[in-house]
Amino acid sequence: MIRVVLPHHLQTLARCDREVTVIVDGVVTQRRILDALEARYPMLRGTIREHVTLQRRPRIRFFANSEDVTHDSPDAELPSSIASGELPFMIVGAVAGG
Repeated sequence: MIRVVLPHHLQTLARCDREVTVIVDGVVTQRRILDALEARYPMLRGTIREHVTLQRRPRIRFFANSEDVTHDSPDAELPSSIASGELPFMIVGAVAGG
């Protein structure tokens, strides 16, 4: 089980808790986590990634082991602490301001 922490606006949309779990078969990557998350919570489709291109939406960031992995390849293997469920994969809504 992969643990995923969601920002408040996605929790509200999905009607779920701050932390959810998903099952990922094989190598654990950002893409596979997001695919599993969108399969379990279809209302999140298009909110984290674009519908057609599946590119990350602006102002969404991903963290693994407290490290920003937003710009890593979506198919890069994530650390074993994420794959084992020891630590959560975090989806964070970035704050913009001026």
